Amino acid sequence: MPDALLGSPKLNPLGDLHTLQHLSARLARALRPVFEPVLRRELRLWAEPLSVQRFADYRAERGDRLTAWLPLVMGGPASGNALFALDGGFVLHALDLFFGGTGHVAQPLPTELSPAAEALVEQLGEGVAGPLAHAWEPLAPIGFTPARVEIHAATLADADDAMVVTRLGLAGGEGEPAFVDILYPVAALKPHGATLAGKVVDKAEPDPAWRHRLTRAAMGVRLPVRSVLAEPVVPLSLLMNLKIGDVIPIDFGPEVPVMIGAELIGTGTVGAANGHAAVRLSHLKSLDEGSHA
Repeated sequence: MPDALLGSPKLNPLGDLHTLQHLSARLARALRPVFEPVLRRELRLWAEPLSVQRFADYRAERGDRLTAWLPLVMGGPASGNALFALDGGFVLHALDLFFGGTGHVAQPLPTELSPAAEALVEQLGEGVAGPLAHAWEPLAPIGFTPARVEIHAATLADADDAMVVTRLGLAGGEGEPAFVDILYPVAALKPHGATLAGKVVDKAEPDPAWRHRLTRAAMGVRLPVRSVLAEPVVPLSLLMNLKIGDVIPIDFGPEVPVMIGAELIGTGTVGAANGHAAVRLSHLKSLDEGSHA
């Protein structure tokens, strides 16, 4: 990962932060159930490359646009406040969708958030806190407790405080993506520096919703089932002299093979069903039979 993204050694004494990048990707996968009910659509979520910045520089990049800042009090072996930062336009867009609107946001944006908008941010913070603590479990049992929403960031951290900025992207359909940020104070992460610079094996269970959709998609795959009634063998001399009206004798037993591709799955008897030729299955290969085939 480029040094420009991670900040100078003075700002970032933690190294390459491979594990924290992995943690952010793991978190993104877990947040679909938090944002989808609010935005009322299926979403793709991903983690952007993280960076380390002075808090003043991060605020300067956001400019003076309306931002909802939600402190997440860190508990356990870490102390300090992480910050959940959401663009005010995204909050108002989500609020309109949540109440059945089209997501319309009036321009220019207001200078304050309404109580309903603040309540929505706090609801999102409550939803994020659990998956965030779960994502941290392989590293440390750090809890995250949402506080009250702020729109003035100057009192939330010192201007020179170094922050690890993790950015999560959200997109649904063909719409433009939105981004939300979680900022960790570098000072709060120093006790875990060696772990954060290493690599972690993700032993988390697959996302149940993703697994359900994958199963449904797999169950919808269509496979050609065929039965071979007979495979007569004739000499080349007969083939060379075939003409219309010739009869090729065939012979098949009481049961015929039933196949998918070149794989035998069982046998059956030939008959008719609903006016069509059909095969009644009389035997299916078990998994054990297949493994010894």
